[in-house]
Amino acid sequence: MGSMHPEFKSYLQKLLKAKDCQETEVIQSLWSGYGKISRFQLYGSAYESVVVKQIRLEKVKTHPRGWNTDISHQRKVKSYEVETNWYKNYNQNCSVDCRTPQFLGSLSQEQKQWIVLEDLDHFFPLRKEHLKLTEVKLCLRWLAHFHVTFFNKSPNGLWKIGTYWHLETRPEEFNKTELSPLKDKAKRIDDLLNNCQYQTLVHGDAKVANFCFSKNGDAVAAVDFQYVGGGCGMKDVAYLIGSCLTSEECQKYEKEILNFYFDVLKNLCLNSMSLEEYEKLEQEWRKLHPFAVADFMRFMKGWMPNHKKVNSYTEEKVDEVLKILNPQQ
Repeated sequence: MGSMHPEFKSYLQKLLKAKDCQETEVIQSLWSGYGKISRFQLYGSAYESVVVKQIRLEKVKTHPRGWNTDISHQRKVKSYEVETNWYKNYNQNCSVDCRTPQFLGSLSQEQKQWIVLEDLDHFFPLRKEHLKLTEVKLCLRWLAHFHVTFFNKSPNGLWKIGTYWHLETRPEEFNKTELSPLKDKAKRIDDLLNNCQYQTLVHGDAKVANFCFSKNGDAVAAVDFQYVGGGCGMKDVAYLIGSCLTSEECQKYEKEILNFYFDVLKNLCLNSMSLEEYEKLEQEWRKLHPFAVADFMRFMKGWMPNHKKVNSYTEEKVDEVLKILNPQQ
């Protein structure tokens, strides 16, 4: 595991009243070499173990896909700043229905940062790549609760516009995209999503890999808040579905998935808004679902056009959007 940073070690022991601590497992490296997520064992503390996100903010020389530019570096640096702000200022508002790891503390030391979090593996030990419909619904329920919790909240200290693929932060990928009707309409699609009337905070990277499942499969928690910010909830829903279902399954279950999400959303919203108001929200967001898919496809076509997420289902959504934006064709 390598030797432990002495100042972080004493910080962690003091924070969690531990006699000693040690890094026992690297859970994963951070994208493009910006650090790692590790599990630490604690001795003599009320906490048996914690998860620590260790971030190095020096500009990384290599990138798995060649995107090691200043724009990319600045986006990463900001994303860790956003995540720290999230855990300090917003995370405590998440209920058991949109469960996240408890924030325990953070330390900054020049170009190094540490975020200390509850170890969710005690309650949510399972990770999955492909989901059954019942499991998709667990994640959708999580998203609906999350979106209602943060309705109309200003994203202070977060991304003004959430999601890692949004147009303004991805000029390089956009410039690489071949000329197409989708590229032509990218700004319009982006504007429609950003300026929708009903805004919330979006998780911003709600893929299946960022959901942790309980042993008996009846509950989920979510991690990774680097790209949380303002926006339309459909961005999270569209991105989640594309991350855990095949093109055929997306086509087959889309209606059921959207109906389920909106049923949960409706039950929650009616605590704080009239039925009439809720219906306006649902109408707006349903219309924006294909736009959220098309927006993500605009990014994928510049970043990795041969990815399996670019498929017949997503192409169908893009065509749907282009027809709405070009009704005469």
